[in-house]
Amino acid sequence: MEKRSKLSWLWRLLSYVLVAAIAAGLTFGAVKLTSNTKLTQLQKLLEQRFIGEVDSQKLEDAAANAMVNALGDRWSYYITAEEYAAYEQQKNNTYVGVGITIQIPQDGQSILVIKVEDGGSAKEQGILPGDRITHVAGQPISRTGTAAAQQAIRGEVGTTVDVTVDRAGETLQFTLTRKVIHTPVATGRMLEGNVGLVTIRNFNSKCADESIKAVKKLCNEGAQAIIFDVRNNPGGYQTELVELLDYLLPEGKLFCSVDYTGKEETDWSDEACLEIPMAVLVNGESYSAAEFFAAALEEYDWATVVGQQTCGKGYFQVTYQFSDGSAVGLSIGKYFTPKGVSLAEVGGLTPDVVVEVDEQTAALIYSGLLEPEEDPQIQAALEALKNP
Repeated sequence: MEKRSKLSWLWRLLSYVLVAAIAAGLTFGAVKLTSNTKLTQLQKLLEQRFIGEVDSQKLEDAAANAMVNALGDRWSYYITAEEYAAYEQQKNNTYVGVGITIQIPQDGQSILVIKVEDGGSAKEQGILPGDRITHVAGQPISRTGTAAAQQAIRGEVGTTVDVTVDRAGETLQFTLTRKVIHTPVATGRMLEGNVGLVTIRNFNSKCADESIKAVKKLCNEGAQAIIFDVRNNPGGYQTELVELLDYLLPEGKLFCSVDYTGKEETDWSDEACLEIPMAVLVNGESYSAAEFFAAALEEYDWATVVGQQTCGKGYFQVTYQFSDGSAVGLSIGKYFTPKGVSLAEVGGLTPDVVVEVDEQTAALIYSGLLEPEEDPQIQAALEALKNP
């Protein structure tokens, strides 16, 4: 019933747009449409009467995307059938590509490389963060556009793509091979003073397992305190969050949620825990499970939170796939910290120790190019662990 209601609502909206367009132009007559729904009516009208070519799949994708966007919820999203495979790969922390994270400059003349992943051909061939891709497959991005260039970089495993890079005025040519890249979820390293640093990229598949292994390895190497870095972490699965928190925290509430039916669920931790000084690094790009991870440790007085105000995401999503292979990630409930706080209502998690950074430093942190000795937020966390 809910799905039909939303479809009906969308078609009321689309019909208003259609009526407005007709009223603004020259009207040759009125035709009463009698199909089952307004969605069907409009699609048939476009397919049968429009003077140009009509791609029915594009119509459906556009309508579905518009419906989700009309909810006004930044966390709900539509996924086309073509995008769904990449979406699934991301959730499994694998993808097919050349191993770069990109940003589109405002001028739209190039693609800026902001991160180069281990295991990808881009790193193997020597592409660096800060490089600007100007040509893909011999075609200038200034002519094809950035969207077409991004599509041209994608492809099947084992195929290659030629790219031209501008590096501080020097023109370089690379041939990159697309491959399956397995991205590590959690990595650990030892810092000064026997403090272990565990960087968690997301809370998707394998997060808890890799994070726990990283913590245990550092403890076996002599770590006397742990810093968790969840900056720029977009969140992920509730199950991964709960498993990791259960390993770290003593008995008690870990996570609370309420779905669209009003059903409440609470996840609990057992008595086993890790009793060691901890700190958590967060920033404005710490979303969802990442900020609830930090909030739970803070509420238990188990860790000091350092960095910048988090995003404040308070809804959780479930992905529903349709028969044509497309899907929607729909917000169906709210979640709360162990003490019942909605981070959405309070504007995110406020760190115990606030450390702001400028845009350049933030970009270096995101790219993984800032050494701990030069990272003001890591240094603040180290200081907090020395002076709890």
